[in-house]
Amino acid sequence: MPLDLVTLIVARAEAPSSATPEQTAVLRMCVAPLSVAEISAYLRLPFSVVTVLITDLLAAQLVQARAPIVRQKIPDRSLLEAVMHGLQRL
Repeated sequence: MPLDLVTLIVARAEAPSSATPEQTAVLRMCVAPLSVAEISAYLRLPFSVVTVLITDLLAAQLVQARAPIVRQKIPDRSLLEAVMHGLQRL
């Protein structure tokens, strides 16, 4: 999976003693999913540097990369109708 700005990263393990300070920081902050852009901003490192860090962590199976969650562009019609009927009852 190619990494881009919106790829979500989740830690799978704690940092080993051999990890660099930057890798340790990534693993600590990715207990909950974070995008590569967010990691880059929090660490104040360029995207290219963060990509290398994450690629190394992926190779060591210390993190997991996920595609971003895409929301539906068009809301579900039945949901819109239920909201409309609820508002009409007010």
